[in-house]
Amino acid sequence: MGYLGEEIGKLGFGLMRLPRLTDGSFDHDLICNMVDRFLEAGFTYFDTAWIYTGSEEEARKALVERHPRESYQLATKGISWIGCKTPEDAQAHFTQSLERTGAGYFDFYLMHMTGGPRTQAFDAFGMWDFIAQKKEEGLVRHIGFSHHGTAEELAQIIETHPQVEFVQLQVNYLDWENPVNQSRACMEVAAAHGVPVVVMEPLRGGLLADPPANVARVFAEAEPAQSPAAWALQYVADKPNIITVLSGMNAMEQMEDNIAALSDFTGFEPGQQDVIDAAMAQFDSFDLVPCTGCDYCAKVCPQNVGIRGAFLAMNAETMFGRHVQEWMNWGSGRNVPSACIECYACESACPQGISIVEELKRAVPLIG
Repeated sequence: MGYLGEEIGKLGFGLMRLPRLTDGSFDHDLICNMVDRFLEAGFTYFDTAWIYTGSEEEARKALVERHPRESYQLATKGISWIGCKTPEDAQAHFTQSLERTGAGYFDFYLMHMTGGPRTQAFDAFGMWDFIAQKKEEGLVRHIGFSHHGTAEELAQIIETHPQVEFVQLQVNYLDWENPVNQSRACMEVAAAHGVPVVVMEPLRGGLLADPPANVARVFAEAEPAQSPAAWALQYVADKPNIITVLSGMNAMEQMEDNIAALSDFTGFEPGQQDVIDAAMAQFDSFDLVPCTGCDYCAKVCPQNVGIRGAFLAMNAETMFGRHVQEWMNWGSGRNVPSACIECYACESACPQGISIVEELKRAVPLIG
């Protein structure tokens, strides 16, 4: 007997990091071309969220208005623990998402980023029962949640809410044994409860697609024709119980490389895990901030500190001996780390469990 989503192509299109033009607007023509190419290759799963600014609207323009509704699956998420004071506030996310996308219904709907105190908001606002009602009305096909917490919390949520049909987990080779993200342990919990998994962050915010030279060398020596990104995607696609593996693609070159990696993939060959182990050993030589660049911290920072830019700059300095360009790309227009007032709002919003305030102090000598 199969599981939910077994027939769905194992590459999913994550719409959080869509390509933009120099003026900051979405590169609509490129996005349309990428959507078309993705579907042409036989992949059908698209993932967005209420909190991804402009993403749901762009999904409507590039996907919903241009392709038959039955030709793809669309997933979105509501994030009740940001900007919600009443059940009506939280429920409004669903209505807004439906209006923004124009999709008519969602194939997969998720409670966004459970874990720690964030989990409580969905219960407090009655969101599980609300979405179950929307499923009865035909506006949702499958109910799940994206989880950034412990394996113990994951089990508790699944056991408490029988509505759960799938879960979205951060899984990649760097986080497989990570004590914060607990990829392996969470995957084991999902499997034990018969809940299939959508994988997020298989490339760790792009880090595993463009790794430092010592890591890239490991992959090049093993298989010169295969990119580091392909290795990372195949690592997670090789796991059992997977619905799809989300990749936040923002260039056609990335699209083509990801399609090539997973189109005919049937599983790791003998020896491939050894290559991954060797790459992980090289990564262990770096002291990195585990930031994926999601920028959720920016949503709650009262000082508009460029937290993502600071951390990506710190990592670039550690791995490549350079930081200026990373700060210019991701921190420009925001305040430097020394502007932090240590309110700790950012830490409650961070899915990676980063001690943001302390890390920002480390960034001050580098950036200011």
